[in-house]
Amino acid sequence: MKQVSGLISTYSSDEFGICSALFELGGMVVMHDASGCNSTYTTHDEPRWYDMDSMIFISAISESEAIMGDDDKFIGDLIETAEELHPKFIALVGAPIPYMIGTDLKAIASIVSRETGIPCFGFPANGMHAYTTGISMALEKIAEEFGGVISGENRENSRVTVNILGATPLDFSVNGSVESLKCWIREHEMNPGVSLAMGCTLEDLGRLGNADVNLVVSYGGLAAARVLEERFGTPYVTGVPFGEAFGDRLAAMLKQAAAAKVNYCGYQRLETENCGGQYEGEKQSSTVIIGESVFCGSLAEAIELDTGIPVKLLCPLDTENRLLRSGDLETPEEDDLIREIKNADIVIGDPLYRALADGKQFYELPHEAFSGRIYDRVNPDLIGKKIGKDEGIEEC
Repeated sequence: MKQVSGLISTYSSDEFGICSALFELGGMVVMHDASGCNSTYTTHDEPRWYDMDSMIFISAISESEAIMGDDDKFIGDLIETAEELHPKFIALVGAPIPYMIGTDLKAIASIVSRETGIPCFGFPANGMHAYTTGISMALEKIAEEFGGVISGENRENSRVTVNILGATPLDFSVNGSVESLKCWIREHEMNPGVSLAMGCTLEDLGRLGNADVNLVVSYGGLAAARVLEERFGTPYVTGVPFGEAFGDRLAAMLKQAAAAKVNYCGYQRLETENCGGQYEGEKQSSTVIIGESVFCGSLAEAIELDTGIPVKLLCPLDTENRLLRSGDLETPEEDDLIREIKNADIVIGDPLYRALADGKQFYELPHEAFSGRIYDRVNPDLIGKKIGKDEGIEEC
């Protein structure tokens, strides 16, 4: 039966992706849903919850409110709370209940913004899409509303400045990966700019337009990159610097993109010719990797370059075809994954995917958006490291 997972977990939803993307920016984020959804997000999907303050709330919509409708109560609660807490912005996040009853979150956001004088946005999440769509919606809006340029900003030197777009713990956990990304940028004689949205404040977004190029490290950062390209003419490169050879290629692409004002991806052509990592024909591989398109597409390419082993990406998440290499596949259903894994000898993925890989050689790659915080302590930071059996992905 389609759209049913009988053996594996499900990915974090779009509403939780929005919360994750906005967590550090000083806004008030309100999920318009029953009270249990907030505890699900904070206990399963948010590793920063106990170490960092953030105004994440739930409207706790009741059964009678869902049936009869009572937007005035929701609006009143929003205004009262905003006047008490003084957030920098307010984000109203949709969920299955408001989606089914037709709640107009954008209209409510307009009323709240008018009454409080605080920027307020309504996001049409519905819990039916993966976290990648939620991150994309949130970062796109944040880039539109707060992305800017600081005139005459002093730079350390004449090196290329690189923003990081699309970094959240749902893909990168809290294991030092973002810090490693910045170190990798410096090691390749470039300057790190704004990291959207880990290690970032709302005030930092005023410098987004000062970068020479944007590094998109997840599908969730792609829409924001397009906003910044349209507004400031900033090109973007899509990929995560795993491995030595792929990392060097990605660094060269960042510098070339900054100079030529063109967009690249390290593993598949985007909008230009002569982009490395493109394959002709169907990829024949006995090794598959399961996960988010940019993260795992980059890792698959790094494995191929560092070890010579061809790897096929199976992407169960919302993405775009242009972010998949030739031979890689979208596999939105459990049945799709079972069919592809059956033909593989080696599987790389979150430990919960072992349920589909009976008898296969399996390498663990924990994914916060899939298994939550269960494997936090063993989630490897692979940025800039040579890829191999003893380099962070362990066989089990």
